[in-house]
Formats: sequence, structure tokens, C-alpha cells
Amino acid sequence: MAIALVEQRLIYPEYALAVLAAILVGALFPVMQDMPDPRHRRQYIFLQGITLLGAAIGCKLAVLFGELGCPLAVSQARADWTTVALSGRSILGALTFGLLAAEIAKPLIGYAHPPNDRFAAVLPFTLAIGRVGCLLHGCCRGIACEPAWYSVTYADGIPRYAIPAYEIAFDVIVGVTFIWMVKRRIARGHLFSIFLVVYGVFRFVTEFWRETPKLYGEWLSGYQVLSLLAALLGAAFIFARIARRTGKDHVEPAAVVSAAA
Repeated sequence: MAIALVEQRLIYPEYALAVLAAILVGALFPVMQDMPDPRHRRQYIFLQGITLLGAAIGCKLAVLFGELGCPLAVSQARADWTTVALSGRSILGALTFGLLAAEIAKPLIGYAHPPNDRFAAVLPFTLAIGRVGCLLHGCCRGIACEPAWYSVTYADGIPRYAIPAYEIAFDVIVGVTFIWMVKRRIARGHLFSIFLVVYGVFRFVTEFWRETPKLYGEWLSGYQVLSLLAALLGAAFIFARIARRTGKDHVEPAAVVSAAA
């Protein structure tokens, strides 16, 4: 199947519709079902707004770093910086900066609840829907390869690795797994961080077959650097939460003994 190449237009209907569908799925999914307290719900909505703001900023910063090496490649023409800044968005940056914004904001607004696993479970499905737009639009594509079942041919007639299709399959598999984990209360409060780890590893590997600038050593892309940072960040938050819970388990018995005395 031939798919049109990317054109320089302001709005791409196939991509815009996929993004809109992804937003609707995320908005309609009952992520606050386990929050009966109205105050908790208000705090969570406010926190989600902060997360969205961090994600919006991060998705653009990540593109500048991934495409131009910002702030390292200061020799790039201003026009190139402007074009990139006004065009692409990076899921990697959105996930990473969204998490950082939320974690920084939590103590500031007094949000003491664990991360919402229901949100983490629906997130992969919204990303998969968005990648359908990438596949149809012709962006985020792979490098040239031999014609095969794992390739896609665009309007230029060159078979390429079907990178968006790989990510769609990955996201659906992770999403189904997360739903199973939520129902069985497995790894409670850790699912978003787990997703950051597994997506970071997945993205690092698939970047070798992506058509992205290899800025470091002519084999490593800026997005791979961000992938490693995302995976490390997700792992760090997992261990930090486990350490906090372990600390509470040790402190609480002592406090009970003290109170009884």
C-alpha cells in the first residue's frame, strides 16, 4: 500500500483526526472512578492540568533536542530552529516533562495520593491511536529497507520500516497488560513509571530504524539520549516510591509503640 509523503501544510486532516480521537478516548475513560472524594477529584484535575502543561512544553523541547541537538548545536540556522519548533511534537518529551511537572507540583498543592494507574492504563491506547495518524500521514517513518511484511511503501516508492505500526502494536500490548494489572491491583502506583521505562527501552531500540538525525557518533540520535533519560527517570521514581513505602512500614510500628507507652 502506498501512503502519501509528508507535505508542508498547516493542518494534516488524517493526523488531526487521529489526535482528536485519542483525546476523546482519554477524556471519556473513567480515570477518576476510584476517587469518591470531591476534594481529591478537584486536586487531581488541577494536577492533570499541570501535567498537560509540562507535556506541552516537553514535547517541543524534545523535538528541538532530537532534531537539531538543542542547545548543543548552536550553529544551526535560525530558520531551521523556527521550522522545527513550529512543527513536530515528541511523545518522549511529553511523557518525561509531564511526569516531572506532576511530581514537582504534588507537594506544592498538597497532593498526597499515589499516581493514577487507571490513567496509565488508558495512556498507551491514546498513543496508539495517535500513531495511526503518523502512519497515514507519513511522519515518524523508518529508514529504507527491503520490501517485506514489516515494511510500508510511501508515495516515493521506497519501502521503509513501518515504525508507527510497530509502536501501535507495542502500545496496544502494553495497554492490555496494564488493564490486567489494574484489575488485579499489581504494581499499584507504579504503572506510569513502568510505562516510561518500557517505552524508553522500546524507543531506544527502534530509533536505529527511524529516519531521525544521528547527531552523536553518526549512529546515536538525540531521541535515543532522551529515551535513556526517560527510562532512568521512570526507574528512579519506582525505586523512590518503594523506598518511601518501606520507610513508612518501618516507622509506623515504632510510632504505635510510642503512642501506647
